[in-house]
Amino acid sequence: MPAHPAPEKVSLVKAADRPVPAARPERPPGGSHVSVDEPLLAARVHRPSDLIRFLAGLLGVIAVFVLANIAQNTTTGIENDITVGATKVPGFFTTVAGFLSSVAVLVVPLAFAVERLIKRDGLRVADGVLAAVLAHGLSLGVDLWVAEAASENIRNALTRIPQPGASLTDPVHGYLAPVIAYMTAVGTASRPRWRIALWAVVIVSGGTELISGYTTPLSLVLTVLLGWAVAYGTLYAIGSPNVRPTGQSLLAGLRKVGFDPVTAHRAPDAPGGTRRYYVVQDDAGPLDIHVIDREQQATGFFYRLWRQLQLRSVAVRRSPQSLREALEQEALIAYAASASGARAPQLIATSELGPDAAILVYEHIGGRTLDHLPDEVVTDALMADFWESVRALHDRRIAHRRLTGESLLRTDGGSGRLVNLSGGDIAAGDLALRMDVAQLLTTFALRIGPERAVATAASVMGPRRVATALPLLQPVGMSRSTRIALRHSNRQHKAEARTQAEAQVTAGEKTQAEVEEELAALNLDLLARIREQVLEMVPEAPVAPVRLQRLKPKTLISFLAGAFAIYLLFSSLGEVKPTQLLAEADWIWALGALGASALSYVAAAMSLTGFVPERLAFGRAVLAQVAGSFVKLVAPAAVGGVALNARYLQKAGVRPVQAAASVGASQLAGLGCHILLLLAFGYVAGNEQTKELTPSRTVIAGLLTVAVLILVVAAIPPVRRWLMSRLRPLFTGVIPRLLDLLQQPTKLATGFGGILLLTVAFVTCLNLSARAFGGELSFAATAVVFLAGNAIGSAVPTPGGVGAIELALTGGLQATGLSYSQAFSAVLLFRLLTLWLPVLPGWACFGYLQRKQAL
Repeated sequence: MPAHPAPEKVSLVKAADRPVPAARPERPPGGSHVSVDEPLLAARVHRPSDLIRFLAGLLGVIAVFVLANIAQNTTTGIENDITVGATKVPGFFTTVAGFLSSVAVLVVPLAFAVERLIKRDGLRVADGVLAAVLAHGLSLGVDLWVAEAASENIRNALTRIPQPGASLTDPVHGYLAPVIAYMTAVGTASRPRWRIALWAVVIVSGGTELISGYTTPLSLVLTVLLGWAVAYGTLYAIGSPNVRPTGQSLLAGLRKVGFDPVTAHRAPDAPGGTRRYYVVQDDAGPLDIHVIDREQQATGFFYRLWRQLQLRSVAVRRSPQSLREALEQEALIAYAASASGARAPQLIATSELGPDAAILVYEHIGGRTLDHLPDEVVTDALMADFWESVRALHDRRIAHRRLTGESLLRTDGGSGRLVNLSGGDIAAGDLALRMDVAQLLTTFALRIGPERAVATAASVMGPRRVATALPLLQPVGMSRSTRIALRHSNRQHKAEARTQAEAQVTAGEKTQAEVEEELAALNLDLLARIREQVLEMVPEAPVAPVRLQRLKPKTLISFLAGAFAIYLLFSSLGEVKPTQLLAEADWIWALGALGASALSYVAAAMSLTGFVPERLAFGRAVLAQVAGSFVKLVAPAAVGGVALNARYLQKAGVRPVQAAASVGASQLAGLGCHILLLLAFGYVAGNEQTKELTPSRTVIAGLLTVAVLILVVAAIPPVRRWLMSRLRPLFTGVIPRLLDLLQQPTKLATGFGGILLLTVAFVTCLNLSARAFGGELSFAATAVVFLAGNAIGSAVPTPGGVGAIELALTGGLQATGLSYSQAFSAVLLFRLLTLWLPVLPGWACFGYLQRKQAL
């Protein structure tokens, strides 16, 4: 087919304003005018690569300041070596090099700007000027901070006094940083000559300043990093010029491979941010065009990076690194799918659109995707069509990896086609194939329910093949859209079930306790209902989940918080000598603190058993609380102990709903007592005739702050709904449990007595720990410090509240009048007795209770 001459005019119209024509229009006379319907492309785009480079430069700047602060001897040694070496350089050479570099710093940026303006690239020059201005302003700010507020180590590492009586040099070069920012923002990556000229100027100018004694090595590094970071930060903030191919480029690429387009219409709802076009030809059938460009590859970069970190490598596909790789990957999958016999669009041709984009040309198949089909059209026959194509792919070891509603096309003839195969795999492993089955099962179950979805899959794939997907029915392995749909479906199902249950309570058919127990036993999770349907067909199918996730968000947060806490603790330890602490400690008080710590486990057992109407073995309850000391180190504070107590009660014969209610009642009563005790001890401590602490104003200010936060939370509807959804099950289960306990006053006295005794034991332990190091502190003041510090520690997601509790307690004890050494030492002893020392006994109790089937 002969190539048609390039178009002289391309009409750009928004796709929403003009429908796709049903028939091929008449060719304009002469064939020179071609219509392209598409929304106008954005003039600027925010590239993730610019953000990554900005963050890298920012981290580099921070690293320079940290190095300057802690490596004083190293930086001083390097400067001395440079000073000695500078004496061997001829003065004439230094003078000439300094003059040339000063001229080059002005000439090179100016010449670069003229060259860009001649080539009509003035927009990039404006971006560079903005980056240079910001870099200069930031340089002045850093200079002022180093001179006025930075530590002596940083000032010595970044500045020098070149001559006796002269002022300090600038930490950041006021002219080099703007030049680097300017040239980087304008763009020298594709202009190697200008890039070489820039770095030659930087090296010569910096070297001359270094030899002359007007700067330091770290100052030069800081200048380069600052200019680099400002340039990329500016580019990401304002956006870079968009280089995505236009409709005219698309039509030229089609003619290159022998097609003769008449009209092109942009698809408005292309999946994954891709660009798809419907193209009508002059003498042939219509085409579907898929455009791949660098901007599209950058879309969703951080989400893909998180998924690669979060999931094991077998559970997530590696994204192509280059445009060529993306083109070859999609073409290979398309050809492999066609060879397998699966119903999928036929790939006709591929072509590059310059260095930044490429196209893939498919035959056009008219129809609508599953997401846009009404329920009555989603028949068993249609689903069977999709499953047959999936089976054909799997028989050839091809994984689709994106079997969501947008990838399932119902043609105008009523048959099913698989589309969007660009993310697939060839020679796929068993896990990838089983994940396909799990994903498609879930996609259909969301539309027509788990019963029909499983039945249709089994009729095509076979029951045992479907059963292999059971361990992969996990939300984390699904696509993002499926996870969102699952959450919505589960919430809707739970809301409907609760509405029906509340209607039964209102009608007097059932009590609230019966309804809550039935709701807890009712399986309301869609994935669980899919498992039930599969297990009815294959009862012996494996159900143990396959480990897909290697990094959970909570794990990452706990790790970062723990690392920060350990850093703070070690930096604090540097100010305290452990040997001196041991020598000065009064071990009589320390032994008393140890006894108070041991008493806390008896009190914790009382606070648990007192809220359980059933009879429990008190000795095992104490052992369970000791075992909780071990669990604290593998779970955030106030979370691991709750789960362990609920498990202990269930093993002791308490039904799951009532066990959770008892633990919830204990926690709720503990929270109420915690607040009341804080108010009471705060009032007492504030009225004591001592100089140690006057916390009454502090307590009042804290309570007002909490009240304001509660009002703010209540004023935000999404946050309020989320909070109420978490609190409603707690109160609905706890209140009936407390009503049952009102008939047993002894139990309530034991529970509340345990809560009070627990607080007294911990406060006594902290008070005696302070006295072990010479700290004279009232019991009321110690109670205020402990209650406030413990509340802060429970809110931080680190195992055992490590780091947060230590900092809060140390600061609180210092506020009472103790020296830093006394406060820090007392907190270390307290945490040793209440957190670290019980770990080994806790591990032994945990193992013992497991062997006795009590946990």
